[in-house]
Amino acid sequence: MEIKIERTKTPKTRPADESKLGFGNYYTDHMFIMNYDEGQGWHDPRIVPYAPLELDPAAMCLHYGQEVFEGLKAYRCADGKVRLFRPDKNMARLNVSNDRLCIPKIDEEFAVEAIKALVKVDEAWIPSAEGTSLYIRPYIIATEPHIGVHPAKHLLFLIILSPVGAYYPEGLDPVKIYVETNYVRAVKGGMGFTKTGGNYAASLKAQDEAEDVGYTQVLWLDGVERKYVEEVGTMNVFFVLDGEIVTPSLQGSILSGITRMSCIEILKSWGLNVSERRISIDELAKAYDEGRLLEAFGSGTAAVISPIGELKWGDKIMKINNGEIGEISQKLYDTLTGIQWGKIEGPEGWSVEI
Repeated sequence: MEIKIERTKTPKTRPADESKLGFGNYYTDHMFIMNYDEGQGWHDPRIVPYAPLELDPAAMCLHYGQEVFEGLKAYRCADGKVRLFRPDKNMARLNVSNDRLCIPKIDEEFAVEAIKALVKVDEAWIPSAEGTSLYIRPYIIATEPHIGVHPAKHLLFLIILSPVGAYYPEGLDPVKIYVETNYVRAVKGGMGFTKTGGNYAASLKAQDEAEDVGYTQVLWLDGVERKYVEEVGTMNVFFVLDGEIVTPSLQGSILSGITRMSCIEILKSWGLNVSERRISIDELAKAYDEGRLLEAFGSGTAAVISPIGELKWGDKIMKINNGEIGEISQKLYDTLTGIQWGKIEGPEGWSVEI
């Protein structure tokens, strides 16, 4: 399909100070839109000026939550080139979410080309300051106006762009994480493995309570036995134990992170012992008490690597690595960002030039 391009006649003023971008505060001049109609399939791909959407008040995404999304970044590299990081994996994961939410699958290769085309149109918005990037948000919403629970026959696939800095205010400084014991976010058989708004809506209450007591994010436990570590609200998690690096295995209730996948591949290439398995909060606490919990960190597109300096589980406070970033966390961050910004040559296919 040919992507039609309509350029804005009223460009926005771009942020002058890239050190104060924050995350998700600014949006570029254009967006990508493509329609789906039953019997016609996905059609009419176009890049148009960024503007509010017109939705019927009965649009099904507003009532039944039929929507999915992804997140990836474009990087302005020192050699002047713009690169994406493993966008094919994001589009493959989008189709996993589509399948679970009864949304028609997209052509993954075409979706990557749509991302490239939109980034190229708004290339001037890509920041160049250290630690900044252009966040890319593809998403699909059900637009059919109908009050009744069934898969929608009319949908929109959109992509918007946002110049961003660090996701957490702490930047690369270790964050404080609150272990959630009261609320449940997801269970096996549900939608925890997808990127859909309902998963994040389910996390808001716990997140709000964690922030009230001074913690940046929530670490979720499994929803059945309430003892196995799953993921942080916006990140997968890793724990460096004595002689083993553990990340919770994919049981159908946590997201299969692209950064998580990349971390595992990099760590194994270094010859380190990486385990994808169930790990209980009791095992973590025991390892901490015995001095074997050496590091903890989260991984995700937004933060890349976020060291965890403290875990609060009930009345127990676990101060990890004296609240400082660990050697493995730092090396992983340097390696991943080095590949993303074109300073290090990564495995074939990881960096995609625009």
